[in-house]
Amino acid sequence: MDDAIKIDNRGDFGLWAIEAAKQIVGDQGFELARAARDGTEEELRVAGNALGQAITNALLDVYDGLMGDGEND
Repeated sequence: MDDAIKIDNRGDFGLWAIEAAKQIVGDQGFELARAARDGTEEELRVAGNALGQAITNALLDVYDGLMGDGEND
């Protein structure tokens, strides 16, 4: 999700959200599933926190873009 995209309407945002979710689940979901199946409680907590942080980061990226933060342009 490092590539800049332009969101002009609700449909564009919906497409971005779907792609962001796919990437987050692909990156973090396996580790969470593995920890749930084979890991310790600590590994499960760490994997769950990593998934939550990835979601938070994606939402903050969108917020920054909506606020016109030149850092993401």
